[in-house]
Amino acid sequence: MFCACSADYQNAPPNTHVCPVCMGMPGVLPVINQLAVEYTVMTGLALHSEINFHSKFDRKNYPYPDLVKGYQISQFDLPLCKGGWLAIEVDGQIKLATLNRIHLEEDTAKLTHKSNGFETYSLIDINRSSVPLMEIVGEPDLRSAEEARQYLISLRRIVRYLGVSTGNMEEGSFRCDANVSLRPKGDPEYGNKVEVKNMNSFRSVFRALEYEVERQTKLLDQGVRIVQETRGWVDDQGITVSQRSKEQAHDYRYFPEPDLPPMELSQEWVEAIRVRLPELPEARRDRFIQEYDLSKYDAEALTASRAMSEFFETAVKQPVAVGSAGGAEATSQRAKTVGNWCIGELSRLLNANNLEIEEAKITPHGLSELIDLLETGNISQTTAKSVFEEMFTTGQPAKAIVEQKGLVQISGADELTRIVEKVIAANPQAIQDFRAGKQQAIGFLVGQVMKETKGRANPGVVTPLLREKLAS
Repeated sequence: MFCACSADYQNAPPNTHVCPVCMGMPGVLPVINQLAVEYTVMTGLALHSEINFHSKFDRKNYPYPDLVKGYQISQFDLPLCKGGWLAIEVDGQIKLATLNRIHLEEDTAKLTHKSNGFETYSLIDINRSSVPLMEIVGEPDLRSAEEARQYLISLRRIVRYLGVSTGNMEEGSFRCDANVSLRPKGDPEYGNKVEVKNMNSFRSVFRALEYEVERQTKLLDQGVRIVQETRGWVDDQGITVSQRSKEQAHDYRYFPEPDLPPMELSQEWVEAIRVRLPELPEARRDRFIQEYDLSKYDAEALTASRAMSEFFETAVKQPVAVGSAGGAEATSQRAKTVGNWCIGELSRLLNANNLEIEEAKITPHGLSELIDLLETGNISQTTAKSVFEEMFTTGQPAKAIVEQKGLVQISGADELTRIVEKVIAANPQAIQDFRAGKQQAIGFLVGQVMKETKGRANPGVVTPLLREKLAS
């Protein structure tokens, strides 16, 4: 945030991305990372916050092993962004969760607690120290663990669309601390709050908050006063444990950071950032529903990530095969077909191979070409799925795979008639069953034709041919 050290603390050996500035050595001077400021303003604009054109950094003083300087450069009374809101949906109801502020600060070092069987000890990795950290503080508007989960899902989707964060909770690039308090129904006063930390997945957040609500409810029913404290979530045990008391307000002795000048943001600079905002997930979802006649479920799935939504729309807008129908109805049908492949086969293979869509070898043009082959009757649905898997693995075009492996669908009546006659001759029992009124015999015979042609026969041609031959 204030020096030139790499922010890639995940993949580097411990304590290798450090310098005198981020370690707070005497006489060093921090320099503000402009891009981090820009990303914070961008996030504030996306979340409907008011931008403070005059802002500053402050020193937050507290002693803790992961704070090598003995203080953290943060923002106190003049954060970059004030207020704002985030829309969430729970049980079909839209709710606006309001924000208090968005401020920018530097991260702390990382402590790892170890035990060798004789004693416990802690190791410190300073790589993460001073990495830019944007903190989004919500107002107490959430009323359930599910609302909290949906809040985080929506927030992560937005920061990923903006490109300001990878949003990976497992890597620590998207974190959540939650304050939980209970009060009698209708009472305007909040109860003592308990802060819950160490939640590294949406599932953990949900479980931790459910547990904490239940724990506090039991204590209050027994007449026990809730102690204001910080508790940590222990995922493998499904419980929260006390970490430290917050009964006394901590005096951080904030004062303006003496080594950094106040920040003056111009209206023109902020507006230039606003112009560059991408279409955000909620707006893109609604447009997909309107423009492509998608169901809300499909539109939600396709806009879950910016990369998936762009892959989908690029594939939809590819030129279609000659002879295909045009117009709004055809575009809608094409979009539904592309959407089904994206939500189905593409997502399945991405998950199975633990890949992001940007890492996949298949392209929107490649998917569109495959759908053309399917819709023009050149390949069957079964063949299309196997070709898609090969495209995903090798990056080869669909046409090349179909030609190399001889997978073109057989639709010619003359060629299929010979195969149908051969199958009928080889299966007299199925013929007797059909004449005895067992319609499922047709399905068996179609299957035999498909087997004979290695899946290349067009079922739409095979079935009437079989019925015609059997009738005669």
